[in-house]
Amino acid sequence: MRIVTLEQYTKEKEQQTAVQTTNFEFDRTVLGIIETVREDGDQALRSFTEQFDGVWLDNLIVTPEEFAEARTLITGQFLSALRKAKQNITAFHEVQKEQSWFINQEKGIVLGQKVTPLDSVGIYVPGGKAAYPSTVLMNAIPAKIAGVGRIAMVTPPQADGKVNPHVLVAAQEAGVDIVYKIGGAQAIAALAYGTETVKKVVKITGPGNAFVARAKKWVFGDVAIDMIAGPSEICVVADNSAVPVFVAADLLSQAEHDERATAVCVTTSQSFAEALQKEVIKQTEQADRKGIIEVSIADNGRIILVESLEEAYDFVNKLAPEHLQLMVENPMEQLPFIHNAGAIFLGNYSPEALGDYMAGPNHTLPTSGTSAFSSPLGVYDFMKKSSIIQYTEQALQEVAEDIITIANAEGLTAHANSIQVRKADLNAE
Repeated sequence: MRIVTLEQYTKEKEQQTAVQTTNFEFDRTVLGIIETVREDGDQALRSFTEQFDGVWLDNLIVTPEEFAEARTLITGQFLSALRKAKQNITAFHEVQKEQSWFINQEKGIVLGQKVTPLDSVGIYVPGGKAAYPSTVLMNAIPAKIAGVGRIAMVTPPQADGKVNPHVLVAAQEAGVDIVYKIGGAQAIAALAYGTETVKKVVKITGPGNAFVARAKKWVFGDVAIDMIAGPSEICVVADNSAVPVFVAADLLSQAEHDERATAVCVTTSQSFAEALQKEVIKQTEQADRKGIIEVSIADNGRIILVESLEEAYDFVNKLAPEHLQLMVENPMEQLPFIHNAGAIFLGNYSPEALGDYMAGPNHTLPTSGTSAFSSPLGVYDFMKKSSIIQYTEQALQEVAEDIITIANAEGLTAHANSIQVRKADLNAE
């Protein structure tokens, strides 16, 4: 893991950005998958599942028997931990639920906002390199709290044609209504447009690989999406109070996700940087997912030296990372300096993995700098709002001329007339 100055890191990123171009061939592949699913429905889903996952499925839906079998394949310890996580995630997200509200003003004017849960959502849960029961909880629980009418889940099948048992049990525990054994861009297309078996939804949430992310981009507008998630990111700001062993472990916890994951540490201390560098090497050698970690760290892992914490925070706010750990003295006092981060972890004993599994806040977070304007997934993502307006005759009469004046100024005379006819009616009375 290279130690670089902030200037060197910035120049390196600028050079990387300069050579990045849109992959039109990749987009054509994704759009081709979407169009094929729209035209051929279930047949396309089966063909793509055989092509990409190596298994032909006669039944795309997880059966009650498969759910029952999954229960026999997990340990009691896992179920206990899952339920504790569910309890914490539920408690946190219940606070987010918004209520309809109304303001009763003078002369019979009523204004307000009606909050309504979405009719249906589709949750994408990745497969492939790992199984993610935690992702099931993080997507389904806020949807359930919001009151979504139907929660569907899609996830790639294993080589035996079944879904990972930990993922299935999580789906049951979280209240998912139906699970489809499909993944990739084809699953996103099925949720967006429907097939003979898959019923379309109004919104799609959940992370996935590059094909899933790109498919979500292309179906957006026909359905809503939560965000376009990129590779996982972690940024640690550390001073001499940080523990190199801890920081290295936290960096590698994200590097093991994907070869394209980003793990950086920003520090004011040369001695800490050197100690961290040695610890990263040591822990990488012992890691189960060593191959993935080595590529991720070599390509995107850096230890960045800065002159001060102020400089570190300025860098963080420009980076706008998915995960930020403040492993500095008095981290709570430093919180006001952070403006852009998906989730912020304070101190040596608040590792990112705590947020992934147990603490309660959502781990579906904005990536690729989008935390500058986006928020974590929450109950609010599964609800929509309608404005409520009610005026009495008298109340409308008092503002009629003002409305007519503005409408005429815009050249929208039919708008003005819709007020004028009511004003005339009132005057006639």
